[in-house]
Amino acid sequence: MSVKIYHNPRCSKSRQTLQLLEQHGEQAQVIEYLKDTPSRLELQTVLSLLKLQPRELMRKGEAIYKELQLGNDALSDDQLIDAMLQHPILIERPIVLANGKAAIGRPPESVLEIL
Repeated sequence: MSVKIYHNPRCSKSRQTLQLLEQHGEQAQVIEYLKDTPSRLELQTVLSLLKLQPRELMRKGEAIYKELQLGNDALSDDQLIDAMLQHPILIERPIVLANGKAAIGRPPESVLEIL
């Protein structure tokens, strides 16, 4: 089984989720998405697996979210995805992919259901 985690080492929830995976014997492929931004296709796949719309995967408390007025309902899904690709800090974290499924590690234990 291949497990991936979109990880931000500066985020406590992301670190806790990675630790939880390791405690359950999972050697996850760690993708530091702030340095190695996912492609459009990868992000679309994650959204599809999570069954979320782009805005639902965005960190609305980030300054760039407000600065770019990403709460504007007139913005298309493609425009929101473009914003996440240009500013990956907007992507909620951590995201774990396993067994053809995805989960957001908030709380970290929520990822156990896809293992």
